[in-house]
Amino acid sequence: MAEQKQAKTIRIKLVRSPIGYTESQKRTVIALGLSKLNQIVEKSDNPAVRGMINTVSHMLEISE
Repeated sequence: MAEQKQAKTIRIKLVRSPIGYTESQKRTVIALGLSKLNQIVEKSDNPAVRGMINTVSHMLEISE
């Protein structure tokens, strides 16, 4: 049997509140699955997720 590759994941933590930012940035934070401060989610490392992270990077902490 061939070994299957593990999909790389990124741990994303919301460290700043989206209050006071644009509506599209608030929706991006929600789309990443973040709703509370200091909440951590794991997402697969793909271009779509990386684009969302770049949009709201000033509110997040990223660890690979």
